[in-house]
Amino acid sequence: MNKKEKKQKRPIVFDRTTIIILSVFLILAVAAGIIVFRVSQTIISTWTMTDLGGIPVPPKGNSDPNNPQLPGMETKVPNSPIQISSGTTPEPWDGVSRITVLVMGLDYRDWEAGEVPRTDTMILLSMDPLTKTAAIMSIPRDMWVNIPGFEYDKINTAYRLGELYNLPGGGPALAMETVTQFLGVPIDYYAQIDFSAFVRFIDEIKGIPVTPDMDVKIVPIGDGYKQTLKAGVTVTLPGDLALGYARARYTEGGDFDRAKRQQEVILSIRNRVLSYDMLPLLISKAPVLYNEISSGIKTNLAFDQAIRLAVSALKIERENIKTFVIDTTDVELGKTPDGKQDILIPIPDKIRLVRDQAFTTGGPVGPAAVAKDGDNNSLITTENARVTIQNGSWMGGLAASSSEYLRNYGFNVIEESNGQATDVTTIYLYKSRPYTIQFIFDLFEKAGLNPPRLFNRLDLNSNTDIAIDFGNDWANYVNTNNFPEK
Repeated sequence: MNKKEKKQKRPIVFDRTTIIILSVFLILAVAAGIIVFRVSQTIISTWTMTDLGGIPVPPKGNSDPNNPQLPGMETKVPNSPIQISSGTTPEPWDGVSRITVLVMGLDYRDWEAGEVPRTDTMILLSMDPLTKTAAIMSIPRDMWVNIPGFEYDKINTAYRLGELYNLPGGGPALAMETVTQFLGVPIDYYAQIDFSAFVRFIDEIKGIPVTPDMDVKIVPIGDGYKQTLKAGVTVTLPGDLALGYARARYTEGGDFDRAKRQQEVILSIRNRVLSYDMLPLLISKAPVLYNEISSGIKTNLAFDQAIRLAVSALKIERENIKTFVIDTTDVELGKTPDGKQDILIPIPDKIRLVRDQAFTTGGPVGPAAVAKDGDNNSLITTENARVTIQNGSWMGGLAASSSEYLRNYGFNVIEESNGQATDVTTIYLYKSRPYTIQFIFDLFEKAGLNPPRLFNRLDLNSNTDIAIDFGNDWANYVNTNNFPEK
């Protein structure tokens, strides 16, 4: 033959050590991208990962995926802390089931003050290996939720309470349980990463490109100069500026904008790590980088599970990675009971929809997603809340007449009685029944009355789901106008 044989390219074959190192880098990339925030005020304190060191957490508790907790407006002194069943290691991942990881960053201001830290960043990563899809959801730190065993507080205090009360699994376990009850999403593992590991890693991959959708002023760590990134202009940021970009919050959307930037950073890191020219570099520096970065990473993922997770993540295309932020359309702005702090009060129905879009393959599954517009009666009937009606007003027979009125709209009134005398109608919520609560609030709005007071008394053993103590405000309206048409 006078033709030379074409030399075929042989496929690249990695040995086991290289595969492990690459897997760790991929996980580092994802986790590092998540934990980015205000370092001068907020620094992260760990991610937990196998031999990298981490606290095992107890098995996850049960949750009702269609029943996230409705926010309360009154906080009690913490009662006896929740007794989370003990356990030494989480259930091993089988490699095919959906897996969800809670990634947390801790508030460095608490460390500086010598206090047990709260979380400053909470993001859920979820991956379905079978459908090759993934979701990233950011949870605002000021979300007002029930913390199991401690009643209602900002969601960022769950970690602190778990540490203070020395619960099994500590802060990570209580934070995981709190998010699980809030969203109705089982969480398998947790992760934290130190900010210095993040900066080091970004520098090693030669920065990441970002394209702000608005002008963003960033302040790098240390003595770096303040810079303003222009909307629509793509720039490649080194580690310190990437951290400054993701932690910037002084834009119109505040923490909501910051959450979106964090997700942009996550995906940019992913793309950079998977780029063709980056893999050889990471492989060549793997031993040194691993030794330097691993000290800033913690997780309760076993090492082999982390490898399998990374391999599965490699198979997910960018278009199959969905990002979600709980934002202003999903919450109401409020104040803590003492009026000193701003909080975000979840709108249960909207939180459900965001959750369903993020964590189900087939789209929304919450009741509101399948109910017909305006069909409030069917929602209330389906919810079937057990309601106690009380008369706390001057008007005799108000409990009986109000019960009859509400039954016409599908209410399941199980008891009528006299209540505590009150000028303002008061609702006591023992279980989350959002459609029933929303009906009452809409009813008062239609009547031109101020909203009822709402107190949470979470008690899963209660025979009553909701107790409504109608006050003089309702009595005066009914006496003058009769019952409103809904």
